[in-house]
Amino acid sequence: MKKIFFLLLAFVQISNAQELALVRKDGKFGYISQKGDFAIQPKFKTAKNFSDGLAAAEENGKWGFINPKGDWAIPATFDDAKYFDSGICMVSKDKKWVYINKKGEVQKAPETDKLFDFEGGVAFFRQGKKVGLIGPKMNVVLEPKYDMIKPFEDGFARVKNNDRWGIIDKTGKVVVEIIYDEVGNYFKNVTWAKNGSAFGLVIAGKFKAIDGVEKIWDFHTQDMTYAKKAGKIGFIDLKGNWAIEPKFDKARSFSKNLAPVCVGSKWGYINTKGTMVIEPQFKDAEIFSAEGLAPIKDKNWGFINESGKIVIPTQYGITAGGVFAMFKDEQKGFINGVARVKSGSQWGFLKPDGTTLGKQWYDNAEPFSK
Repeated sequence: MKKIFFLLLAFVQISNAQELALVRKDGKFGYISQKGDFAIQPKFKTAKNFSDGLAAAEENGKWGFINPKGDWAIPATFDDAKYFDSGICMVSKDKKWVYINKKGEVQKAPETDKLFDFEGGVAFFRQGKKVGLIGPKMNVVLEPKYDMIKPFEDGFARVKNNDRWGIIDKTGKVVVEIIYDEVGNYFKNVTWAKNGSAFGLVIAGKFKAIDGVEKIWDFHTQDMTYAKKAGKIGFIDLKGNWAIEPKFDKARSFSKNLAPVCVGSKWGYINTKGTMVIEPQFKDAEIFSAEGLAPIKDKNWGFINESGKIVIPTQYGITAGGVFAMFKDEQKGFINGVARVKSGSQWGFLKPDGTTLGKQWYDNAEPFSK
Protein backbone atom coordinates (compact mmCIF):
# COMPACT_ATOMS: atom_id res chain seq x y z
CA MET A 1 0.00 0.00 0.00
CA LYS A 2 2.84 2.41 0.91
CA LYS A 3 4.51 1.61 -2.42
CA ILE A 4 1.32 2.50 -4.31
CA PHE A 5 1.00 5.74 -2.32
CA PHE A 6 4.53 6.82 -3.10
CA LEU A 7 4.11 5.95 -6.78
CA LEU A 8 0.94 8.04 -6.90
CA LEU A 9 2.70 10.87 -5.10
CA ALA A 10 5.58 10.75 -7.58
CA PHE A 11 3.11 10.75 -10.47
CA VAL A 12 1.30 13.80 -9.08
CA GLN A 13 4.59 15.62 -8.56
CA ILE A 14 5.68 14.89 -12.13
CA SER A 15 2.27 15.86 -13.52
CA ASN A 16 2.30 19.11 -11.59
CA ALA A 17 5.89 19.95 -12.46
CA GLN A 18 5.95 23.59 -13.41
CA GLU A 19 7.24 24.72 -16.77
CA LEU A 20 9.99 27.32 -16.59
CA ALA A 21 11.53 29.55 -19.25
CA LEU A 22 15.22 30.37 -19.42
CA VAL A 23 15.80 34.12 -19.70
CA ARG A 24 18.82 36.39 -19.67
CA LYS A 25 18.63 39.72 -17.89
CA ASP A 26 21.51 42.12 -17.23
CA GLY A 27 23.97 39.54 -18.53
CA LYS A 28 22.87 36.69 -16.23
CA PHE A 29 20.60 33.68 -16.82
CA GLY A 30 17.62 32.79 -14.65
CA TYR A 31 14.21 31.15 -15.04
CA ILE A 32 10.67 32.55 -14.95
CA SER A 33 7.40 30.79 -14.17
CA GLN A 34 4.32 30.90 -16.36
CA LYS A 35 3.06 33.70 -14.12
CA GLY A 36 6.01 35.81 -15.22
CA ASP A 37 7.76 35.78 -11.85
CA PHE A 38 11.38 34.74 -11.36
CA ALA A 39 11.36 31.15 -10.09
CA ILE A 40 15.17 31.22 -10.15
CA GLN A 41 16.83 34.63 -10.05
CA PRO A 42 19.34 35.49 -12.82
CA LYS A 43 22.66 34.37 -11.38
CA PHE A 44 24.27 32.06 -13.94
CA LYS A 45 26.81 33.13 -16.51
CA THR A 46 25.51 30.37 -18.80
CA ALA A 47 22.59 27.95 -18.45
CA LYS A 48 20.32 25.77 -20.57
CA ASN A 49 16.63 24.90 -20.71
CA PHE A 50 14.98 22.49 -18.31
CA SER A 51 14.41 18.98 -19.58
CA ASP A 52 13.24 15.96 -17.61
CA GLY A 53 13.15 18.09 -14.46
CA LEU A 54 16.76 19.33 -14.49
CA ALA A 55 18.66 22.13 -16.22
CA ALA A 56 22.37 22.37 -16.99
CA ALA A 57 24.05 25.47 -15.54
CA GLU A 58 27.62 26.73 -15.32
CA GLU A 59 29.53 27.64 -12.18
CA ASN A 60 33.21 28.63 -12.14
CA GLY A 61 33.70 27.29 -15.65
CA LYS A 62 32.15 23.87 -14.90
CA TRP A 63 28.70 22.47 -15.66
CA GLY A 64 26.25 20.81 -13.30
CA PHE A 65 22.47 20.51 -12.98
CA ILE A 66 19.91 22.46 -10.97
CA ASN A 67 16.37 21.54 -9.95
CA PRO A 68 13.32 23.82 -10.43
CA LYS A 69 14.08 25.51 -7.09
CA GLY A 70 17.52 26.50 -8.32
CA ASP A 71 19.36 24.11 -6.00
CA TRP A 72 22.24 22.01 -7.31
CA ALA A 73 20.99 18.48 -7.93
CA ILE A 74 24.30 17.42 -9.49
CA PRO A 75 27.42 19.49 -8.63
CA ALA A 76 29.15 21.49 -11.35
CA THR A 77 32.10 19.26 -12.21
CA PHE A 78 31.68 18.69 -15.96
CA ASP A 79 33.31 20.43 -18.92
CA ASP A 80 30.05 20.44 -20.87
CA ALA A 81 26.53 19.07 -20.51
CA LYS A 82 23.48 18.41 -22.67
CA TYR A 83 19.83 17.62 -21.79
CA PHE A 84 18.26 14.92 -19.63
CA ASP A 85 15.76 12.53 -21.18
CA SER A 86 14.31 9.47 -19.44
CA GLY A 87 16.75 10.03 -16.55
CA ILE A 88 19.90 10.01 -18.72
CA CYS A 89 22.13 12.83 -19.96
CA MET A 90 25.36 13.21 -21.92
CA VAL A 91 28.17 15.11 -20.18
CA SER A 92 31.80 15.77 -21.01
CA LYS A 93 34.59 15.28 -18.52
CA ASP A 94 38.32 15.07 -19.19
CA LYS A 95 37.62 15.46 -22.94
CA LYS A 96 35.37 12.39 -22.99
CA TRP A 97 31.59 12.19 -23.36
CA VAL A 98 29.73 9.80 -21.05
CA TYR A 99 26.17 9.15 -19.90
CA ILE A 100 25.08 9.94 -16.33
CA ASN A 101 21.88 9.35 -14.39
CA LYS A 102 20.14 11.89 -12.16
CA LYS A 103 22.45 11.02 -9.30
CA GLY A 104 25.41 12.03 -11.44
CA GLU A 105 26.59 8.42 -11.71
CA VAL A 106 28.31 7.36 -14.93
CA GLN A 107 26.36 4.77 -16.91
CA LYS A 108 28.22 2.22 -19.02
CA ALA A 109 26.82 2.21 -22.54
CA PRO A 110 27.12 -0.62 -25.06
CA GLU A 111 30.19 -0.32 -27.26
CA THR A 112 29.67 2.56 -29.68
CA ASP A 113 31.80 4.68 -31.99
CA LYS A 114 29.98 7.79 -30.79
CA LEU A 115 27.52 8.76 -28.04
CA PHE A 116 24.18 10.28 -29.04
CA ASP A 117 21.64 12.20 -26.97
CA PHE A 118 18.61 10.38 -25.60
CA GLU A 119 15.36 11.57 -27.15
CA GLY A 120 12.00 10.12 -26.22
CA GLY A 121 13.53 7.29 -24.22
CA VAL A 122 16.01 5.97 -26.79
CA ALA A 123 19.44 6.91 -28.13
CA PHE A 124 21.31 5.89 -31.24
CA PHE A 125 24.54 3.93 -31.02
CA ARG A 126 26.91 3.27 -33.87
CA GLN A 127 29.18 0.33 -34.59
CA GLY A 128 31.10 0.69 -37.83
CA LYS A 129 28.71 2.00 -40.46
CA LYS A 130 25.52 0.75 -38.81
CA VAL A 131 23.23 2.40 -36.25
CA GLY A 132 21.00 0.82 -33.58
CA LEU A 133 19.09 1.91 -30.48
CA ILE A 134 19.70 1.70 -26.72
CA GLY A 135 17.34 2.34 -23.82
CA PRO A 136 17.90 4.34 -20.60
CA LYS A 137 18.99 1.20 -18.74
CA MET A 138 21.83 0.96 -21.26
CA ASN A 139 20.06 -2.01 -22.82
CA VAL A 140 20.20 -2.71 -26.53
CA VAL A 141 16.75 -2.07 -27.98
CA LEU A 142 17.80 -2.58 -31.58
CA GLU A 143 21.10 -4.02 -32.80
CA PRO A 144 23.02 -1.80 -35.23
CA LYS A 145 21.55 -2.68 -38.62
CA TYR A 146 20.64 0.58 -40.37
CA ASP A 147 22.71 3.08 -42.32
CA MET A 148 20.71 5.92 -40.77
CA ILE A 149 17.94 6.45 -38.23
CA LYS A 150 16.20 9.83 -38.06
CA PRO A 151 14.99 11.23 -34.70
CA PHE A 152 11.75 9.71 -33.42
CA GLU A 153 8.51 11.62 -33.90
CA ASP A 154 5.50 10.47 -31.87
CA GLY A 155 7.13 7.07 -31.36
CA PHE A 156 8.21 6.40 -34.96
CA ALA A 157 11.44 7.01 -36.88
CA ARG A 158 12.46 6.97 -40.52
CA VAL A 159 15.28 4.52 -41.25
CA LYS A 160 17.56 4.03 -44.23
CA ASN A 161 19.37 1.00 -45.66
CA ASN A 162 20.99 0.77 -49.07
CA ASP A 163 19.41 4.09 -50.13
CA ARG A 164 15.95 2.76 -49.29
CA TRP A 165 13.71 4.29 -46.59
CA GLY A 166 11.10 2.88 -44.22
CA ILE A 167 9.74 3.47 -40.71
CA ILE A 168 10.24 1.67 -37.38
CA ASP A 169 8.68 2.02 -33.94
CA LYS A 170 10.65 2.34 -30.68
CA THR A 171 10.91 -1.42 -30.30
CA GLY A 172 12.62 -1.62 -33.69
CA LYS A 173 9.60 -3.16 -35.38
CA VAL A 174 9.30 -2.20 -39.05
CA VAL A 175 5.93 -0.55 -39.65
CA VAL A 176 6.65 0.68 -43.19
CA GLU A 177 8.83 -1.53 -45.40
CA ILE A 178 12.31 -0.21 -46.16
CA ILE A 179 11.77 -0.06 -49.92
CA TYR A 180 11.04 3.58 -50.72
CA ASP A 181 13.11 6.44 -52.18
CA GLU A 182 11.64 8.80 -49.54
CA VAL A 183 9.13 8.55 -46.70
CA GLY A 184 7.35 11.08 -44.52
CA ASN A 185 6.18 11.08 -40.92
CA TYR A 186 3.91 8.30 -39.62
CA PHE A 187 0.42 9.58 -38.86
CA LYS A 188 -2.56 7.34 -38.03
CA ASN A 189 -0.85 4.35 -39.71
CA VAL A 190 -0.27 6.34 -42.89
CA THR A 191 2.81 7.98 -44.41
CA TRP A 192 3.60 9.65 -47.69
CA ALA A 193 6.31 8.05 -49.78
CA LYS A 194 8.16 8.33 -53.07
CA ASN A 195 8.40 5.08 -55.00
CA GLY A 196 10.54 5.52 -58.07
CA SER A 197 9.17 8.63 -59.76
CA ALA A 198 5.72 8.28 -58.14
CA PHE A 199 4.53 10.03 -54.99
CA GLY A 200 1.70 8.61 -52.93
CA LEU A 201 0.62 7.27 -49.55
CA VAL A 202 1.48 4.00 -47.81
CA ILE A 203 -1.83 2.88 -46.32
CA ALA A 204 -1.96 -0.33 -44.26
CA GLY A 205 1.42 -1.26 -45.73
CA LYS A 206 0.39 -0.79 -49.36
CA PHE A 207 1.61 2.01 -51.61
CA LYS A 208 -1.06 4.04 -53.39
CA ALA A 209 0.32 6.35 -56.06
CA ILE A 210 -1.40 9.70 -56.57
CA ASP A 211 -1.34 10.65 -60.22
CA GLY A 212 0.76 13.66 -61.14
CA VAL A 213 1.86 14.57 -57.61
CA GLU A 214 5.30 16.21 -57.42
CA LYS A 215 5.63 16.50 -53.64
CA ILE A 216 3.76 15.67 -50.42
CA TRP A 217 4.34 17.30 -47.04
CA ASP A 218 4.08 15.69 -43.60
CA PHE A 219 0.74 15.29 -41.86
CA HIS A 220 0.24 17.59 -38.86
CA THR A 221 -2.75 17.28 -36.50
CA GLN A 222 -5.67 16.85 -38.90
CA ASP A 223 -6.51 14.14 -41.42
CA MET A 224 -5.30 16.10 -44.44
CA THR A 225 -1.93 17.21 -45.70
CA TYR A 226 -0.88 19.39 -48.60
CA ALA A 227 0.60 18.21 -51.87
CA LYS A 228 1.81 19.72 -55.15
CA LYS A 229 0.55 18.87 -58.61
CA ALA A 230 1.36 20.80 -61.79
CA GLY A 231 3.02 23.49 -59.70
CA LYS A 232 -0.03 24.14 -57.52
CA ILE A 233 -0.82 23.10 -53.94
CA GLY A 234 -3.93 21.24 -52.77
CA PHE A 235 -4.84 18.91 -49.90
CA ILE A 236 -5.16 15.12 -49.82
CA ASP A 237 -6.87 12.98 -47.19
CA LEU A 238 -5.62 9.83 -45.44
CA LYS A 239 -6.93 7.70 -48.30
CA GLY A 240 -4.93 9.60 -50.89
CA ASN A 241 -7.91 11.38 -52.41
CA TRP A 242 -7.91 15.08 -53.24
CA ALA A 243 -10.01 16.77 -50.54
CA ILE A 244 -9.15 20.21 -51.96
CA GLU A 245 -7.98 20.47 -55.55
CA PRO A 246 -4.52 21.95 -56.17
CA LYS A 247 -4.96 25.68 -56.90
CA PHE A 248 -2.75 27.51 -54.39
CA ASP A 249 0.82 28.71 -54.77
CA LYS A 250 1.88 27.76 -51.22
CA ALA A 251 0.21 26.25 -48.17
CA ARG A 252 0.70 25.05 -44.62
CA SER A 253 -1.07 22.49 -42.43
CA PHE A 254 -4.63 22.54 -41.17
CA SER A 255 -5.21 23.39 -37.52
CA LYS A 256 -8.53 24.37 -35.95
CA ASN A 257 -10.02 23.46 -39.37
CA LEU A 258 -8.18 26.35 -41.00
CA ALA A 259 -5.07 26.28 -43.20
CA PRO A 260 -2.84 29.13 -44.41
CA VAL A 261 -2.63 29.34 -48.21
CA CYS A 262 -0.83 31.69 -50.54
CA VAL A 263 -2.30 33.13 -53.74
CA GLY A 264 0.27 35.11 -55.70
CA SER A 265 2.23 36.85 -52.95
CA LYS A 266 -0.51 37.13 -50.31
CA TRP A 267 -1.56 34.69 -47.61
CA GLY A 268 -5.06 33.93 -46.35
CA TYR A 269 -6.89 30.97 -44.81
CA ILE A 270 -9.23 28.30 -46.15
CA ASN A 271 -11.61 25.93 -44.36
CA THR A 272 -11.68 22.15 -44.84
CA LYS A 273 -13.96 22.55 -47.88
CA GLY A 274 -11.37 24.71 -49.59
CA THR A 275 -13.39 27.89 -49.23
CA MET A 276 -11.38 31.06 -48.61
CA VAL A 277 -12.66 32.34 -45.25
CA ILE A 278 -9.90 34.88 -44.52
CA GLU A 279 -8.98 36.67 -47.73
CA PRO A 280 -5.33 36.70 -48.86
CA GLN A 281 -3.88 39.92 -47.47
CA PHE A 282 -0.78 39.02 -45.42
CA LYS A 283 2.89 38.78 -46.39
CA ASP A 284 3.15 35.50 -44.46
CA ALA A 285 0.98 33.36 -42.21
CA GLU A 286 1.34 30.44 -39.83
CA ILE A 287 -1.08 27.85 -38.47
CA PHE A 288 -3.60 28.44 -35.68
CA SER A 289 -2.71 27.43 -32.14
CA ALA A 290 -4.97 25.78 -29.57
CA GLU A 291 -5.71 29.29 -28.28
CA GLY A 292 -7.36 30.12 -31.62
CA LEU A 293 -4.69 32.62 -32.66
CA ALA A 294 -2.39 32.54 -35.69
CA PRO A 295 0.75 34.57 -36.44
CA ILE A 296 0.46 36.76 -39.55
CA LYS A 297 3.01 39.12 -41.05
CA ASP A 298 2.73 42.64 -42.43
CA LYS A 299 5.98 44.56 -41.86
CA ASN A 300 6.37 42.51 -38.68
CA TRP A 301 4.36 39.76 -37.00
CA GLY A 302 1.09 39.97 -35.11
CA PHE A 303 -1.83 37.63 -34.44
CA ILE A 304 -5.35 37.15 -35.80
CA ASN A 305 -8.32 35.27 -34.38
CA GLU A 306 -10.32 32.68 -36.28
CA SER A 307 -12.48 35.42 -37.81
CA GLY A 308 -9.41 37.04 -39.33
CA LYS A 309 -9.41 40.05 -37.02
CA ILE A 310 -5.99 41.32 -35.95
CA VAL A 311 -6.08 41.06 -32.16
CA ILE A 312 -2.37 41.64 -31.50
CA PRO A 313 -0.71 44.33 -33.68
CA THR A 314 1.92 43.39 -36.26
CA GLN A 315 4.86 44.81 -34.34
CA TYR A 316 6.83 41.76 -33.20
CA GLY A 317 9.40 39.30 -34.39
CA ILE A 318 8.70 35.61 -33.89
CA THR A 319 10.73 32.48 -34.41
CA ALA A 320 10.40 28.78 -33.69
CA GLY A 321 12.33 27.34 -30.77
CA GLY A 322 15.27 29.28 -29.39
CA VAL A 323 19.03 29.54 -29.35
CA PHE A 324 19.50 26.11 -27.78
CA ALA A 325 19.37 22.90 -29.79
CA MET A 326 16.77 20.90 -27.84
CA PHE A 327 13.93 22.58 -29.73
CA LYS A 328 13.32 21.19 -33.19
CA ASP A 329 10.68 22.44 -35.61
CA GLU A 330 8.77 24.04 -32.79
CA GLN A 331 5.45 25.64 -33.72
CA LYS A 332 5.62 29.41 -34.05
CA GLY A 333 3.19 31.54 -32.10
CA PHE A 334 1.20 30.55 -29.03
CA ILE A 335 2.15 27.39 -27.14
CA ASN A 336 0.41 26.56 -23.86
CA GLY A 337 -0.97 30.06 -23.47
CA VAL A 338 2.07 32.21 -24.31
CA ALA A 339 3.90 33.33 -27.45
CA ARG A 340 7.63 34.02 -27.50
CA VAL A 341 8.21 37.28 -29.38
CA LYS A 342 10.87 39.89 -30.01
CA SER A 343 10.39 43.64 -29.68
CA GLY A 344 13.39 45.64 -30.88
CA SER A 345 16.36 43.84 -29.34
CA GLN A 346 14.39 42.42 -26.41
CA TRP A 347 12.54 39.12 -25.99
CA GLY A 348 9.43 38.37 -23.98
CA PHE A 349 6.18 36.43 -23.86
CA LEU A 350 2.74 37.61 -24.92
CA LYS A 351 -0.53 36.44 -23.41
CA PRO A 352 -3.58 35.92 -25.67
CA ASP A 353 -4.93 39.34 -24.68
CA GLY A 354 -1.76 40.96 -26.07
CA THR A 355 -0.27 41.93 -22.72
CA THR A 356 3.29 41.00 -21.80
CA LEU A 357 3.82 38.17 -19.33
CA GLY A 358 5.11 39.67 -16.08
CA LYS A 359 5.37 43.05 -17.85
CA GLN A 360 9.01 42.12 -18.50
CA TRP A 361 11.38 42.05 -21.46
CA TYR A 362 14.71 40.22 -21.53
CA ASP A 363 18.02 40.13 -23.38
CA ASN A 364 17.01 36.63 -24.45
CA ALA A 365 14.15 34.25 -23.67
CA GLU A 366 13.75 30.56 -24.45
CA PRO A 367 10.50 28.54 -24.75
CA PHE A 368 8.95 27.13 -21.58
CA SER A 369 9.97 23.57 -20.69
CA LYS A 370 10.16 21.29 -17.67
